Amino acid sequence: MNILIALIPAIGWGLNPLLLSKIGGKPVNQTLGTGLGALLVGIIVKVMFQPSVASGVFWLSAVSGACWVIGQIGQYTSYAKMGVSTTMPISTGLQLIGTSVIGVLMFGEWSGGVAKLIGFAAIILMIIGVAFTAVTDSSESRAGLMSGLTVLVPTTIGYWAYSALPKAVSASSLSIFFPQMLGIFVGAILYVLLSGHAHAFKESTSWLNIAAGAVFGVSALAYIFSAKANGVATAYMITQLSVVISTLGGMLVLGEVKSHREFRLTMMGLALIVIGSVMTAFL
Repeated sequence: MNILIALIPAIGWGLNPLLLSKIGGKPVNQTLGTGLGALLVGIIVKVMFQPSVASGVFWLSAVSGACWVIGQIGQYTSYAKMGVSTTMPISTGLQLIGTSVIGVLMFGEWSGGVAKLIGFAAIILMIIGVAFTAVTDSSESRAGLMSGLTVLVPTTIGYWAYSALPKAVSASSLSIFFPQMLGIFVGAILYVLLSGHAHAFKESTSWLNIAAGAVFGVSALAYIFSAKANGVATAYMITQLSVVISTLGGMLVLGEVKSHREFRLTMMGLALIVIGSVMTAFL
């Protein structure tokens, strides 16, 4: 049963990009729908478990959720520019590299020389893996790749903040869940309004994408219970299956085409990213 719980976030986060792409809509519709779906799950969890949280922790957690929206906007925009099967391994690799470095520099993780040696070796593997997944043969694909990276790379800072901010406080994952989901909702609303796309509230694709937001929220909640039941290292390791699911799904379900060389390098890159992430999980 514990392993089944661990598979929920892996499958949910892996299928989420495919669901978003199938539902369609612009990044603003996807962001708004995700915010609404995440808030819905957050409210249900708040009512069911009624976890207590200090006000300072609440607002910091809400800010981390709003930061997540920044990363997600970049990811949604990149889907249209370079496809899910290219975006997801690059995005995942950048997230893992950044959060690992932040953990070492700000929170003193990987204490000891051996741990740091293994950790930075893992980062090198992930960097190589990201480079492999970014290889493209056609000039059209290269143009899309460069356009996507100009959005994806800087917005990944939002994901780093989302992961790092809760580590600065002493609180259970369940207690910060609702404020994070609330922050995601508020961040999504602000993005819609500040970008001048208020019409998104009236568009059906925004409301259909609530399903994707709910899948994200349920997956995030399942990860909390998986970490408690299986341990953080095992739970984290299993979630890395999500990038494999989303990348292969982009090709098999969404029909994104790669040449033989691109496919081979993408598979090699995925393997390196997963191996590197697993290495960091046990440090």
